[in-house]
Amino acid sequence: MKKMISMILTAALLLTAFTGCSREAEPQNTQPEPPIEQSAPEVSEEQPDMKDDVQPDEQGESQERNDSLSGEKEDETEDELSMEKPSEQEEAEETSQSEEQQEEESTEQSAQTQSEVVTEQTSVQGLDTTKLGWGPGGPVDEDNRPSGATSYQEKYGQYGADFIRENEKKIYLTFDEGYENGYTGAILDVLLEKQVPAVFFVTMPYVKSEPELIQRMIDEGHIVGNHSVNHPSFPEISTEECKSEVMELHDYMKENYGYEMSLFRFPMGEFSEADLSVLQQLGYKSVFWSFAYRDWLVDDQPDPQEAIQTIESKCHPGAIYLLHAVSKTNTEILGQVIDDLRAQGYTFCAYE
Repeated sequence: MKKMISMILTAALLLTAFTGCSREAEPQNTQPEPPIEQSAPEVSEEQPDMKDDVQPDEQGESQERNDSLSGEKEDETEDELSMEKPSEQEEAEETSQSEEQQEEESTEQSAQTQSEVVTEQTSVQGLDTTKLGWGPGGPVDEDNRPSGATSYQEKYGQYGADFIRENEKKIYLTFDEGYENGYTGAILDVLLEKQVPAVFFVTMPYVKSEPELIQRMIDEGHIVGNHSVNHPSFPEISTEECKSEVMELHDYMKENYGYEMSLFRFPMGEFSEADLSVLQQLGYKSVFWSFAYRDWLVDDQPDPQEAIQTIESKCHPGAIYLLHAVSKTNTEILGQVIDDLRAQGYTFCAYE
């Protein structure tokens, strides 16, 4: 009995002990946890990195949300960029096409301009327009033919130009007439007496002022050559002016004398390769000379005997003599010179 009572008391004590432990534990489980409430003000004041206040689970969820937002933003950004890139590419392609088109147009325009320049050059013969002066100087060959004349003949003879004629004992007399000094009639008398043909190169003022002398030249079998209207330097004027200088006189002679001119002498002997071609195209032969001397100064005429010596010593086969009809000396010595050169075996020929 005592044992049973002792066991009951022991069990009661044990039960009491367990119940007390349970009461003491309940306040600890129900007491609110302060860390988040207490730490909230600190977050606002110091503005720390928010990651420090996020628990591991919450941090993972936040990270996923951030990653998701970041991914969405990146997708949106890529979408925006992908929308913009075609536009930029199109603009770049349009710009490139535009530049290529402009470059092609520029190239075409440049080619067209170059073509026009080339066409213009070739339409004006495409030849050298350098001004050349004529003089029959230089050394002579074994036949006394001046190298200045023979070299020019080889170079420019293709344009119907004569600087010297065939290497035969023939002489061609030519006279230049820019104005009248009273000697042309006397020269025509000598030529008629000696039965020697000649070429008289005349200008428009001379033709208009001396119609009787012009008609006499024609009637007595001489050639009236074209020496231009105004006696300009042809390399210094335009192609159209060159043509006008020639054809105006040509047409005047045809209309007023029924005479067709065919020989031309460049004023002052100044010419260019291009000028020679222009005259050839007009149907003219350009006649220069292989002998000339200082006979045109009416107030400073050469001594007659010295003139005879000069003219005869310079004679050569195929000689084209240039004499000025305004020269008193030439008028005086012409008959004797003709006789002397004929005696040396030369023939005075009509120009063909």
